[in-house]
Amino acid sequence: MKTRIIVASALLVSIVSFGQKRELRDAEKAIKSGNFADAKSSIASAESLISNEDEKMRAEFYFLKGQALYANGTGTNEDIDKAIESFEMAESIEEESGKKKYTDDIEEVKTKMLNNFLTKANAALQSKDYIKSSQGFDKAYRMSPKDTLYLYYAASTAVTAQDYDSSLKFYEELRDLGFTGEGMEYYATSKETGEEENFDNKTIRDLSVRQGTHIAPKDRKTESKSAEVVKNIALIHLSNGDNAKAAAAMKDAREQNPDDLGLLISEANVQLKMGNKKRFKELMEEATSKDPKNAELQYNLGVIAAEAGENEAAKSYYEKAIELDPSYADAYVNMSVLILGQESEIVEEMNSLGTSSKDNARYDELRSQRVKIYKSAIPYLETALKLKPQNIQAAKTLMNIYSVTSETEKFKAMKAKVAEMEAGN
Repeated sequence: MKTRIIVASALLVSIVSFGQKRELRDAEKAIKSGNFADAKSSIASAESLISNEDEKMRAEFYFLKGQALYANGTGTNEDIDKAIESFEMAESIEEESGKKKYTDDIEEVKTKMLNNFLTKANAALQSKDYIKSSQGFDKAYRMSPKDTLYLYYAASTAVTAQDYDSSLKFYEELRDLGFTGEGMEYYATSKETGEEENFDNKTIRDLSVRQGTHIAPKDRKTESKSAEVVKNIALIHLSNGDNAKAAAAMKDAREQNPDDLGLLISEANVQLKMGNKKRFKELMEEATSKDPKNAELQYNLGVIAAEAGENEAAKSYYEKAIELDPSYADAYVNMSVLILGQESEIVEEMNSLGTSSKDNARYDELRSQRVKIYKSAIPYLETALKLKPQNIQAAKTLMNIYSVTSETEKFKAMKAKVAEMEAGN
């Protein structure tokens, strides 16, 4: 009796195995004909007992399952995620067994998938569908984990889409991977368009130069993005109202990279976002000591000083920013704001005067002082407008100053310019 049971069981296993093989053949035929719904159905029928089969059949099963779920790129996001897992499972099985029947085919399919993900992600980015772009870059990274830049793109496009939950997850993953984004970028100028183009790798760039389609090859080192990653983690925590996590993220990053100027500035910005202006100023002063020729740092210190009512200190910082970078338009604008701010006390006193001869004399004196203030602001505003010709606020301020200072021709010209700028908007 026991022998009969053993024979019956063996026969059952044989029948099941035959059934699974048939299901896999059906799935393979359906995939080749593009009938992915039937392929998924056949795969589902074979799945329940596939774990009992040998490595060869299990590898084949996961290879076919991946293709059925991917459906030549038409599968759902959930199915595509499962397809990636299936391909990885098939490769893992063959790696362990040492028999790589499907590995090359899987790599070929994965390459097509990767290119498809990247094409769709870039197309979505161009059309400003940032959610779809982020999803595409994420899938590209899952398909090729060595290319951590794809995960960075997934994070940054998720931020642009204001999908902060996804972006936080991606950025934290990048942080835990030790991502820096440092590397080389390879450029060459197209003979046809005359424009410089960025190539995926040095080999393709050099080949294009040898073929004569491109000239002037250049290699450029990309800067580290680690400070940006940690800063964005902190800023997302801030936007979620979790100041403690934001501060902790920056603290951990600074402790690991105490000499990183980018992280120092990021921490200062986080402190500013949290309303800690005193700490912001301390950090910015520390950053300035590390990088005394950085005009932006001087400018930011000027902003903080101005907000604190420390006008002389603010003026000094703005002047330093302009000295370091004569094209720093915002520094010129803020200098003019500081100067024009002096008129408030004068106007207040003018409004308080009566009509006596003494008051009239004082009024004329104050009016003269006011005109001097306006005239001292003009050079800064004119320079700012030259640097940023579409700065309508600077143009309007200049127009009003020219009116008050009786510079009629300049007033008329600036009035026309303001009208033109407003019509353009």
